[in-house]
Amino acid sequence: MTAPKAPSPQPAESDEAERLRDLLRTPAYRKVLVFSALIGIPISLAAFWFLVALHELEHVMWADLPEAWGWDVPPAWWPLPLLAVAGVVVGLVVTRLPGAGGHVPAYGLHAGGASAAALPGVLIAATASLPLGAALGPEAPLIAVGGGLALLFRHLVRAPATPESTALLGAAGAAAAIAAIFGNPLIGAVLLIEVAGVGGPQLFIILLPALLSSGVGGIVFTGFGRWTGLDTASLTVHFPTSPPRLDTGDVVWSMVLAVGIGVLVHLVIAGGRLTAAFVAGAPFVRTVVCAIAAGGCAALYTVATGRTPVEVASSGQATLAALAADPHSWSVGALLAVLVFKSAAYALCLGSLRGGLVFPVLFLGAAAGVLLAPLPGLGVIPGVAAGMAAASAAALRLPVCSVALVVLVLGNSETIPVVILAAVTAFVTTELLPQGPAVTPLPPREKAARGGSVRS
Repeated sequence: MTAPKAPSPQPAESDEAERLRDLLRTPAYRKVLVFSALIGIPISLAAFWFLVALHELEHVMWADLPEAWGWDVPPAWWPLPLLAVAGVVVGLVVTRLPGAGGHVPAYGLHAGGASAAALPGVLIAATASLPLGAALGPEAPLIAVGGGLALLFRHLVRAPATPESTALLGAAGAAAAIAAIFGNPLIGAVLLIEVAGVGGPQLFIILLPALLSSGVGGIVFTGFGRWTGLDTASLTVHFPTSPPRLDTGDVVWSMVLAVGIGVLVHLVIAGGRLTAAFVAGAPFVRTVVCAIAAGGCAALYTVATGRTPVEVASSGQATLAALAADPHSWSVGALLAVLVFKSAAYALCLGSLRGGLVFPVLFLGAAAGVLLAPLPGLGVIPGVAAGMAAASAAALRLPVCSVALVVLVLGNSETIPVVILAAVTAFVTTELLPQGPAVTPLPPREKAARGGSVRS
């Protein structure tokens, strides 16, 4: 990079634009761009096969084995031995291998701290946690695997290792891997921007008003178009499906729902951090204890409802699809039970096993939306949309990514205003709530794996 120029009377924006152009002219940065494009291919393939292996192993554990032993669905006690094994394996990884199996999910997603040395532990811990019943998602291990592989490839080609290239390649590898699970490269890019804290607090200071005003603007434009019968030209793609029509009840209830979900998810994440502090005192034994307790939550859910324990002991991805396909097949009692028991299992797994925050909290938000859908003026689809957006924004503290993720999952544009309003409302609610006591310092191996501070 060229040396900084002397101060000039030009505006700050021009200085920033000039610095960007100077950076793009440097051979070192252009090499990083080319290398990032090249490593995207093997990292995406590795992420694909990693997810396939997790899915197939999960199917064996929760479908093939029970069927082979004569059960149509796993019995209530089934999660207990599986999660006990998961706790033993993760406990050994945390105490014996470099990187401690990746970061503790209760502390949130982060893009830094990836290393090639930590890859074996990350892969083993994720393979033990996710298919065996942890109420966690695969996105955090994918971020760690993508970043670690990018740095491993740099070592293999003997490219110079600098702090700048480490940060850039780690983020590029993580984005390539995370796109595999969300099925959209835009989500990976937005997620990494917010997780990395690009722009710091100033980013959120600017984005929150912009998000909120765009959501309100979407409602106003939708309302005026419906009330007047007039149309304005806009950059949209129309699908042949008939999305729901938002009304005043959907908008008002979605914001009320977002406040409640924000508070509840904040408490669950706080429970996960308390679990993490408890586990840090004796990592192996207490990891096993918490994993078995999470299995107990799934077992109690089955005893109470007669439904499959997979609805609690899983990431929630398949259960979310089933809930959306037939929300009326869930009774009020089943919805309340799954919210209680999955929240408890989620908090226990957040502080003990290895995985990501996103998938379970999306399911919890959707379940809350279905539960509250009978409220006067609130439809099922707007309720689910608002619930998912509020829950993800409250858990991740990444409002833009939460909006983009929920819009992608739902696949329609009519609910975007509700999604935006719910995400902003939940984010502001959780930021204003007391953050609780300071987090207990992490063990040395965990600090090495995390590589510094983490956005929560």
